[in-house]
Amino acid sequence: MALAGADGKRTPQKVGRLKRLSVHWSEPASLDLIEIVEFVQHDRPTAARKLGQTLLLEASRLNRHPRRGKIVPELLEQGISDYRQILVTAYRVVYAIRADSIDIVAVIDSRRDLQDALFRRLIR
Repeated sequence: MALAGADGKRTPQKVGRLKRLSVHWSEPASLDLIEIVEFVQHDRPTAARKLGQTLLLEASRLNRHPRRGKIVPELLEQGISDYRQILVTAYRVVYAIRADSIDIVAVIDSRRDLQDALFRRLIR
C-alpha cells in the first residue's frame, strides 16, 4: 500500500494485520446452544445438527468483524451498551467485546421475551 508522506510523495508501507480476537463461549451460552439443538433434534435431527453448526460458525466469524452486531435494544433501554447481538436464523447470539476476546454470553430464541429468557437462565 502506498501512503503519502509529509513531502506529498507516495511511499510503499506495510500495513499490519489487525489483531483478531478469539471467540469464547461462556458456560451458560454453551448450555443454551446444547438445549436448543437437543430441542430441535427431537423432531428434526438433521436440521438440529445444521442449526448447531450454523450458530457455531456465525459466532466464530465475529473474530473478523466484532462490531457487526447491533447493541441489544432491551439492554440499551436500561443503559447497558456492553452487549451486542447477531441474528442467526431465529436465534439471537448475544456477546460482549472484551480487550482480548469476544465472549458469547447467551443464545436466545428471538421469538421469546429477552427478560423472561434471562430470568429463566438465572433459575436453571
